[in-house]
Amino acid sequence: MAKLHFFYGVMGAAKSAELCINAYKLRKAGKKYEVLKPAVDNRDSLTEVVSRIGLREPAMALVNLDSYTPKKDTKFVLIDEVQFFSVSDIHKIVNIADTTNITIFCYGLTVDSNGNMFPASAALFAANPESHEYEVVCEMPECDNHASHHLRFDQNGNIIRGGKQVEVGDSQYLSVCRPCFHKYYDNPSENLLWYLYKKRSQNTK
Repeated sequence: MAKLHFFYGVMGAAKSAELCINAYKLRKAGKKYEVLKPAVDNRDSLTEVVSRIGLREPAMALVNLDSYTPKKDTKFVLIDEVQFFSVSDIHKIVNIADTTNITIFCYGLTVDSNGNMFPASAALFAANPESHEYEVVCEMPECDNHASHHLRFDQNGNIIRGGKQVEVGDSQYLSVCRPCFHKYYDNPSENLLWYLYKKRSQNTK
């Protein structure tokens, strides 16, 4: 079994839910594990991984992994929102996988809302982990392509370009395919307000 895994996908791909499910399986099998998350992910809880479908799992929220050492009897470490950690944190994760008997499961995004890869995700891919993509369909109407990117927008439906790479929350994002990303991101005249209104109406039914 590979010692280092990266489970990735866009927002809404149920990555956190899968982490909770995997933690349940390990617990049921009597395996010792730890769950970590970046402290910046304080959207729902600082002490839990919280999935959109309601699954929750206790977790340690850490600013970085500088002083982190797995407990002596730990066999698995599950890490949520791994893209929010630093490149040096990724190097430590890889070192743990390579020099101990611990298996590391990382869950996270690959690209930000400007189409740029998160440095931590790039460093993780460079370490050649066992990679697993959770696929999701593009959220734009009449499009059934594979979603690989995110669009971030303001309350008026205008695309936000630039800004902070780390922006916690999902209420102002859409998961879209590459062609739809470029259609809207590269054309400032395109506005998403009509679609956002339609989407909100559907969600309240």
